[in-house]
Amino acid sequence: MKPVISVITPVFNGEQFIQSCIQVVLDQHCPAVEHLIIDGGSNDRTLPIIQQYAAQYPHIRWISQPDRGQSDAMNKGIALAQGDIIALLNVDDYYEPNVLNQVLQQFQTLSEPALLVGNCQIWNEHGQRIGLNRPEHLKLTDLLLGQNIHPFPLNPSAYFYHRSLHQTIGLYDVNDHYSMDVDFLFRAVQAAHVRYVDQVWGNYRLMPGTKTFTDCHQGLNATRLEQLMNKYRRQLPWGVRSRFEVKYFFVKTGERIQYFAQHQDEIWPKLRARVQQWISKMAISNDL
Repeated sequence: MKPVISVITPVFNGEQFIQSCIQVVLDQHCPAVEHLIIDGGSNDRTLPIIQQYAAQYPHIRWISQPDRGQSDAMNKGIALAQGDIIALLNVDDYYEPNVLNQVLQQFQTLSEPALLVGNCQIWNEHGQRIGLNRPEHLKLTDLLLGQNIHPFPLNPSAYFYHRSLHQTIGLYDVNDHYSMDVDFLFRAVQAAHVRYVDQVWGNYRLMPGTKTFTDCHQGLNATRLEQLMNKYRRQLPWGVRSRFEVKYFFVKTGERIQYFAQHQDEIWPKLRARVQQWISKMAISNDL
């Protein structure tokens, strides 16, 4: 049976999670799935675990070779994929039960190319849920207002798309090692038939030691995302961009007013201190 959905898992030295990742796909009980594991040349026990499962389950295919990073690994998986639908599952993330069968049913009523998006739970290293990503507004101009206004899909465990979409928008940028998924989404929502389903499909672990956690902790993630959004804002057609900038101005103004209202006890003392400093400087200047 030819697979309909190709789950692609890029991995490098992922022995802690690779077995549970493989089991997550097995537990979907989806007969129309293949699981492509793209190993970047791991030197821990990742590869023996993959080989053990692949010997038992023919829906698992794998390669192991050095790559240029996660984007390169995902592109390799897409090139190998036999299914018409692409799913990207990072080694430490997981699906809710029966998600893949639900996704296949949804795609039966979607025109090609399509992007199908659900909700994603966010978990910390202690197994505590720390958030729920509900990306219900998926027009490009909505997403470009910022993550605090209209959150974009946070993790690929909760979205799926036709493989043919890459023929229109290209593959993942191999030179981007942090925001390649967001860049893909900004391109995808412009070209695909987009559907949002208000159901929890994916689970994302935000774990210390991962590149995303480190990037966020150092404050670099927000800077990269703002740079990427500015790039796409500049690319908007003139008329669309003009309307967007007006809306963006009011949104940012509202954020500032809300921030001021919530932090008055901090802001007023600082403001009074600055005014007093200015008055003191002016008085000294007049005396001279």
